Amino acid sequence: MAKLSLFDRRRQRVRTSLRKVGGGKPRLSVHRSGRHIYAQVINDLEGRTVAAASSLDKDVAAKTGATVESAQDVGRRLAERAKAAGITKVIFDRGGFLFHGRVKALADAAREGGLEF
Repeated sequence: MAKLSLFDRRRQRVRTSLRKVGGGKPRLSVHRSGRHIYAQVINDLEGRTVAAASSLDKDVAAKTGATVESAQDVGRRLAERAKAAGITKVIFDRGGFLFHGRVKALADAAREGGLEF
């Protein structure tokens, strides 16, 4: 088995600790790349994605990119879609990324949109 990078080890550690304290709540998982940001609400008990949003969505294709504004937009849209699916309480999985910049902006916008975590 290949060695995991430090980032992958941190990602596993964060996810494992969230499963211990999660209490069966859905998980809001965030992934960011150099160009885009992606977020999804995952029900780990059923193993399916309940709601998802990203900066690649067709309705916001004109203002995409790796900016704090696009992360806030993704957070708001994800909160709307999760509430439409009947989910209000989630656990935040930063996916090994530091809680700073775009990840923090997405989390704050999701809280403003009505998600509790």
